[in-house]
Amino acid sequence: MDLDAVTAGPAFVRNGRLDLLAANQLARAFYAEVYAQPHHGANIARFTFLDGRAHRFYPDWEQAADVCVAILRTQAGRDPHDKDLHDLVGELSTRSDEFRRRWGAHDVRHHDTGAKNFHHHVVGDLTLAYEGLEMAAEPGLTLTIYTAEPGSPCEDALRLLASWAASQETDTEARNTVAEGSTS
Repeated sequence: MDLDAVTAGPAFVRNGRLDLLAANQLARAFYAEVYAQPHHGANIARFTFLDGRAHRFYPDWEQAADVCVAILRTQAGRDPHDKDLHDLVGELSTRSDEFRRRWGAHDVRHHDTGAKNFHHHVVGDLTLAYEGLEMAAEPGLTLTIYTAEPGSPCEDALRLLASWAASQETDTEARNTVAEGSTS
């Protein structure tokens, strides 16, 4: 599936551990702070509980944290022998009191459609509808697409974010070209 064909909003594929496995350009820009985490792949749970920027990114941080843990609990029920999940839960439990308290509540929830509020460091406040689709061909993976109300300020903000993302990609390509030229 070519996620870059989805241009109306951020689109990404995640697993039950909340690892971002694939994303369109807009999702990479939307989750830029998640992708900026050092030493680990992009993981929404680590960002939510271990990165102070998450409290700004999620204006409803308490709700976002609850949903995050519920998704991890659901995954633990699906695959209780998932070593990577055990490692992630162990890491979060030892480093975050907020995670540990929520994990102990044993909340499980199916998370597939609704609306969420965000505050992106480039474009500001966003209210986006989302749809999560379980991928039948790849059990355990979910495709999520965020969209803004047509004609809304949020739709304008997503367009601005797409423009910012394109300029970031162009800057990166230019730096790589210069670097390749200097090593020749």
